[in-house]
Amino acid sequence: MAPSKKILLRFESKDGQFRLEVSPADQLTSLLAPILDKIPKSVDSTTITLSNRPFGSDARLLSSLKGVSIERVGLKHGEKIFLSYSDQAPLNGHGSVPKSIVTQPHNSSNRLNGLPILPSEDVIISELPVTSPTKLIKNPWEVIQQSPLDDRLDKLDGKISRPRDQKMCRHGPKGMCDYCMPLEPYAPEYLAEKKIKHLSFHSYLRKINSATNKPELKSSYMPPLSEPYYRVKRDCPSGHPQWPEGICTKCQPSAITLQAQPFRMVDHVEFSSPALINSLLDFWRKSGSQRLGFLYGRYTEYTEVPLGVKAVVEAIYEPPQMDDADGVTLHEWEKESEVDEVARLCGMQKVGVIFTDLLDAGASDGSVVCKRHIDSYFLSSLEIAFSARLQAQNPKPTKWSDTGRFGSNFVTCVLSGDEDGGIAVSAFQASNSAVEMIRADIVEPSADPSVMLVRGEEEDDGSPSRTRYIPEVFYRRINEYGASVQENAKPSFPVEYLLVTLTHGFPTESTAIFNTSDFPIENREVIGESQEFRSVAKQLGVGGKSPEKGVRSASDFHLLCFLHGLGILNKEEEALLCRVATTHDLADGFQLLNTPGWATLLAILQESGERPPKRPFPHSHDAADGSTADDEQLAKRFKRASLI
Repeated sequence: MAPSKKILLRFESKDGQFRLEVSPADQLTSLLAPILDKIPKSVDSTTITLSNRPFGSDARLLSSLKGVSIERVGLKHGEKIFLSYSDQAPLNGHGSVPKSIVTQPHNSSNRLNGLPILPSEDVIISELPVTSPTKLIKNPWEVIQQSPLDDRLDKLDGKISRPRDQKMCRHGPKGMCDYCMPLEPYAPEYLAEKKIKHLSFHSYLRKINSATNKPELKSSYMPPLSEPYYRVKRDCPSGHPQWPEGICTKCQPSAITLQAQPFRMVDHVEFSSPALINSLLDFWRKSGSQRLGFLYGRYTEYTEVPLGVKAVVEAIYEPPQMDDADGVTLHEWEKESEVDEVARLCGMQKVGVIFTDLLDAGASDGSVVCKRHIDSYFLSSLEIAFSARLQAQNPKPTKWSDTGRFGSNFVTCVLSGDEDGGIAVSAFQASNSAVEMIRADIVEPSADPSVMLVRGEEEDDGSPSRTRYIPEVFYRRINEYGASVQENAKPSFPVEYLLVTLTHGFPTESTAIFNTSDFPIENREVIGESQEFRSVAKQLGVGGKSPEKGVRSASDFHLLCFLHGLGILNKEEEALLCRVATTHDLADGFQLLNTPGWATLLAILQESGERPPKRPFPHSHDAADGSTADDEQLAKRFKRASLI
C-alpha cells in the first residue's frame, strides 16, 4: 500500500502563526511535540486545545484526542487550526520545578522512538537548571515568583510625607505645594538629611523604572534591571567559531568601569539577641582561634530607610571547619541541606555568614587589636572573594530583571576590634560587579588585603587561557587636585570599589524566637564541647523537669538540628516540634507530648541519658618520683582527650 501524501496544516495562536507538514494517517496527539517546539517554552502542555475557529466553543484538549487520526476529523491540505493554551505555574529564582508539572511532557522528545510522552503517563523529568545569566526571560513578571516581602514592598507607595512648611506654604490646610508635597523614596535631599549612604533596593528600583518606563508614552514595558555580565557570550549571531577560536565585538564583553554601587540589597542586619554574638566569641576566648558561622533568620521591612529591608538573625550554625589564630579553613558540609530544612520548618532561611578576626592586645583587660580601619581595610580582598562566591550561590529572584534574578540578599558580618580596643560587629555585601568579576575569573585576592589583583589572560604555566577572557578594567578616583580621573585597574585596584557597607544593631526589646541557648554548639570537639545524649537529657530535663517544661526547653536551634540528625521523629512530629520551639504554643506542646516519636525519644534518653558522677578516687601517699594519685588521674584524662 502506497504511503499517504503529506499535507500542510496551518496553526494560529496568541503568539503567532506556523505551519506543520503531517501525514493524514498520523494521530492528533503526535502533533504535540512539533507544536511545543513552535510555541513559548513556558506553555503548560496539558492546556493546549484545538479548534476550527478562533475562540470556538468546540475546542478540544489535544491530550484527550488519543487514537484519533487527522483524516478522521476531516482536516485537509491548507486548513487552519486555532490553538489556545495557558502558561505554567511561576518558577522561583532558583529553578525548582513545582510538583504539578514534573510529569508534564517536555518540549523535546523523551523517548528513543520520538513519540511524545502523554500527561497521563508517570515519567520523572529532572529539575530545570538555574536560569542562565545570558538567557533573557520573556515577561519575567509573569513567570518569576518573588519573596512575599518583595511583593509587599512593590505594593507600597514609598513616598516620604512632609508637614506643612509654616514659612513657605501659602495655601490652606488641605492644599499642597512644592514645599510640602511628598518626596520620592530616592530623593537626594532626604537621604542627605538622614545621612543615608546607599539607596535601598526598592528605592533604586523606583528610580530607574521611572527613567526606563514612561506610562504617558504608551510604549511597551521593559524590565528595568539587568545584571552585569563580563564573560564572552555564547552562540554569537555573527557565525564565527566559538571563543577562544573566534571572537567579535558582539560577543566580547565591554570595558569595565568600576564605581561605588549606589544601592544595597539589604540595608540593616539585626541580631535578635546579644547571646548569639557571645556564643561565637566564647570559642575564641577558650581557644584563641578564629571561628565562622552561617546566619539563619528572615528578611523583613526596615522602616528607618525608605522601602528598606533588614535581615533579622535568629541563630548561628557553625559548620565543620579547622580554626587557626589567623584564619579558618572550611571542610565539606555534608549536613547543609538538613540544617536548611530545619531552618525552613522554623520559618527561617540562610541570610548570611559571620566570622571573627580578633587578636588580643596583651593588656590583660580584654582589649583587642584594631586591624580594620579607614587607613587599612574593612574587608580584605580574600574575604570579598569569599563573600562574592556565597552571594553568587544565593541569588535574589525578582520579576523586575530581564534574567529573573538580580543581586543577592546574602550578607557578611565580621567580629573584629574597633578603635577603642573593644569588639565590634561590621556588616558588608559585595557589589554586583564584584560577584560577576569573581564569577568571570577576572580578579583574584592579593597578599595585600587592601587591593584586588586583575588576572592575566595566561595560565600559571604561561600558556594562553582558553576559559578566561579579561576585558579592560578601569576605576575612577579623586586625585590630589580634587578632579575625578580614570585609572587603569591593572595590575591592582582598591577593594573599596567592590564593597557595600550595611548598618547593624540589636532590638531595644528582645524578640528572639528561641528562648534558650544552653545546648552545646555543633563541631566544637576541639575545645571539649560535644553534642551527646547526655546533653539532650539535661536540656529536656528527663527525670527531673515536668514534661511541659521539657518541651519549652526544646526552643534551641542547635538542639533541633541534633534531633533532626537522630531521625527518631517523623516529618509531621518534627514540624510540630519546630512550631512549638518558635511559637511556644502550649496547645501544640501538649500535642507533641502525646506523639509516639516524642515518647520514643524520651525512652531512649532515659536509657542512655545523663550518668551519675563517678566515685572519687582515694588520695594515696606521694610516689617516689613526687607525683600523686591525682596527678596520675589527670594524666589519664588528658591521654584520652583529643585536641585535633
